[in-house]
Amino acid sequence: MQLVIMPPVLLGFNYLLFGPAYLTDWRTFALGTIVSFIVFFGQWLVNNAVALWFHRRFPNYRVGLKRVLLMLAVLVPFCSFNVAVLFLGIGYAGLSPVAFQNLPWALLAIVLIVILITIIYESINAFEQRHQALVEAERLKKANLQSRFDALKQQVSPHFLFNSLNVLDSLIEEDPARARQFLEELSSVYRYLLRSNVHQLTSLTTELAFIQSYYHLLRTRYGSGLNLIIRVGEQYSRHQLPPLTLQLLVENAVKHNIVLAEQPLTVEILTDDRGRLVVRNNLQRRNGRVVSNGVGLSNILIKYRMLGQPEPRVEEDREQFIVTLPLVESTVTVL
Repeated sequence: MQLVIMPPVLLGFNYLLFGPAYLTDWRTFALGTIVSFIVFFGQWLVNNAVALWFHRRFPNYRVGLKRVLLMLAVLVPFCSFNVAVLFLGIGYAGLSPVAFQNLPWALLAIVLIVILITIIYESINAFEQRHQALVEAERLKKANLQSRFDALKQQVSPHFLFNSLNVLDSLIEEDPARARQFLEELSSVYRYLLRSNVHQLTSLTTELAFIQSYYHLLRTRYGSGLNLIIRVGEQYSRHQLPPLTLQLLVENAVKHNIVLAEQPLTVEILTDDRGRLVVRNNLQRRNGRVVSNGVGLSNILIKYRMLGQPEPRVEEDREQFIVTLPLVESTVTVL
């Protein structure tokens, strides 16, 4: 932009500043070119700094018109003042004869140039921002579809169903009453799993009811090796979150940690003083490599991005693994 615009601007402005002498007297040409270049280059740097400040203050391309008008309200007086100072400074310093009668034309020219350059810059910026927004939206759309597909594969996991049926088979003869209860919880879990992709959000109450059923299946399998503690404030019962979020976190905890009666795994679900849902478990990593495709946490992060919500925060220390989830206050239809 500078290489294209600066040379004709300097030639035109200096002709207005000095008149025909600019093209006929080499001293005037050299003086005018050097001084004007310094002034205009400095002015260009200042204009860029002002433009960047406005872009940080109003980053969304949808407020482009407002940003342009505010920028012009600052840049036009500033550039006009510099032109007037340049005319008066060279003239009264006696460095070279100045065509003061051309000052109005020089002011008009600089105003038009500032407006033109600002519009060009903003048009390019708006196009780039819109293009990036479309690319990001398409990327998130594809990622969301992939996450739903991955989630669906997990929901109907033959491994989980096989283990559950084995537990059920062992209970039928040992304890028919527990077997019936186990079957009811298993049906409830799969009913929720198959409905989970219908809506983007579900109420916290519904999700907690589901996780209780899911925990019952795990508890039947692992016994006292697994504990679930829920401490959620009543005021958050109508808040929402993406479905299966808690199931994925509990499943991850069980998958990556030792679950034994002598080494119990404890998963806590609670709300903090900032209205966020905290899911944490004690760390007791399994020996050896655990097969994992990393779908769980990435699935949750993608769902929150698609909803335009702050991303969950994942923390880990020597004793605990903690995921902090924003709760959504929304009127969106829920499960």
